[in-house]
Amino acid sequence: MEWGASIKQLVLMTLLVNVFFPFGIATAAPSGLALSLLAYGAKLLVLASFVVIVETTNAKLRLFRVPDLLSAAFVLAGLSLLSTFLFQ
Repeated sequence: MEWGASIKQLVLMTLLVNVFFPFGIATAAPSGLALSLLAYGAKLLVLASFVVIVETTNAKLRLFRVPDLLSAAFVLAGLSLLSTFLFQ
């Protein structure tokens, strides 16, 4: 399962970098192939680091929202407790 997810991510990232950043496409010469492999690795490294930054930022933002959600839950629980005692 993990390998399948990794291969899917690699294929999608490869399509993304080769469609939107088409420099470094291989030629017939062996030196061109080596240079294109280096360019491909650099493009994937840049895209992967961007994905890591976005994922980490989203995780931290969700973690920072926990106190807001807890305070809203506390207020709603207090209102429900108050309405239970007032309307009995």
